[in-house]
Amino acid sequence: MSQISINDLTFCYEGSFDNIFENVSFSVDTDWKLGFIGRNGKGKTTFLRLLTGSLGYTGSVSDSVRYEYFPYEITEAQMKMPACSFIDEIKPGCEEWRVICELSKLGEDADILYREFGQLSPGERTKVLLAVLFSGDNEFLLIDEPTNHLDAGAREKVKEYLAEKKGFILVSHDRDLLDACTDHVLVLNRRTIEVQSGNFSSWWENKQKKDSFAEAENEKHRREIKKLRQAARRASDWADRNEATKIGFDPIKEHDRCLSTRSYIGAKTKKMQSRVKQLEHRIDQEIEQKEGLLQDIERVPDLKLTQLEHHKNTLVDVRDLSAGYKGGETLFTGLNFAVEKGDRAVIDGENGCGKSTLIKLILSQAGAWDGKTAIVQSGMCETASGLVISYISQDTSALAGSIPEFCEKRGLDRTMLCSLLRCLDLERAQFEKRIEDFSEGQKKKVLIAASLLTPAHLYIWDEPLNFIDIFSRMQIERLLTEYSPTMLFVEHDVMFREKIATKHIVL
Repeated sequence: MSQISINDLTFCYEGSFDNIFENVSFSVDTDWKLGFIGRNGKGKTTFLRLLTGSLGYTGSVSDSVRYEYFPYEITEAQMKMPACSFIDEIKPGCEEWRVICELSKLGEDADILYREFGQLSPGERTKVLLAVLFSGDNEFLLIDEPTNHLDAGAREKVKEYLAEKKGFILVSHDRDLLDACTDHVLVLNRRTIEVQSGNFSSWWENKQKKDSFAEAENEKHRREIKKLRQAARRASDWADRNEATKIGFDPIKEHDRCLSTRSYIGAKTKKMQSRVKQLEHRIDQEIEQKEGLLQDIERVPDLKLTQLEHHKNTLVDVRDLSAGYKGGETLFTGLNFAVEKGDRAVIDGENGCGKSTLIKLILSQAGAWDGKTAIVQSGMCETASGLVISYISQDTSALAGSIPEFCEKRGLDRTMLCSLLRCLDLERAQFEKRIEDFSEGQKKKVLIAASLLTPAHLYIWDEPLNFIDIFSRMQIERLLTEYSPTMLFVEHDVMFREKIATKHIVL
């Protein structure tokens, strides 16, 4: 057992006006299973890279552990090679037999080690890199969103593995994974950083109580400030009126008054002005106590969606469908399902079973896919005539250019898109950057905002929540529950699926 101590840590990216971290101090135990929680763009990945020493900073980090960071960076050359050829490059001393053992624990055959890495599905690539990560010993693991692209079975395997291991920091937006694997949380709030014992659910329960208390205290101070201001204004007005009577008086109406009364009036005015100062001092105290109460409260605004009404009830009809790729094995056979108005259908299946392929077939049938595919199919896949689809791809690599350029290309209203992105907690400063410089979570938010702004009969979302922070996931859950759009989606977040899906399509 040892400590990782952070003291007065300050970091800012070159060319940026704002610090990501400023005079941050806290400590964590190396035996903890630490869940790392925070909004997209708050600096979670940056902090992990600061620990590994790959970024410069001011302040100090005291530790006595060897770090291993996930995900590994894969070069273009390595993408064209089988993983067995480069695992020793990304993790020196890594033994192939241990990687194979870890792959079996993740429910994957060893043959994916010997296939071209770039030809593997995103989920299969993640499993290979996780197997490499887990093949070491005596390392403090810095694990950055390991379950993106992983199917439900693989997520369970990762959950079981991490539940038995100690000594890691896990960045994840998967609430189920955080609950199962962590015993402490490190939270990047809006203005502060906190370390707390427990998992995500216990932290979230405590946060809701804390936020409710802060809002009640804030309201109490606000009412007290209002009363004090009114009292101060009345006292000030009285003092002003009283002071005005010092000079000049009607000897008939005020026969009992003489010149010596001026000093008496002046004394009363001075006393009342002193009371005004006391009230103003109390106002300042109340304001000081009020400051900071709401600084960490997550205000999650409601999103809106405009769905088109189609004249047909059945929007997608699939019967006895089989599909695969030229020169490859068949991905699925004998598939039957229908998507009707009001359905929120989730496509279920392991990585590589053809979920994205099925989506491409449906998009192609509706004339909404302009990509080139070599899909071989048999059976029936029909979509309703005139069907308008709003699609989110799991791949963000094509996103580039500025926000105005993106809006022009997609035919979107720039003001509306920026307003929606603000609701999804994108800072205004991001709008001046190029989209390729956004974090992965911020890129996903751009795609989600674009989809929500596109009126459609059917929303097809392929793993939309990869890299999306917990608060935005809750936001999207509320939106879909309230508006009940017709959807066909792939998503491995257990809690999201339980709350949203009304129909399951199993491949």
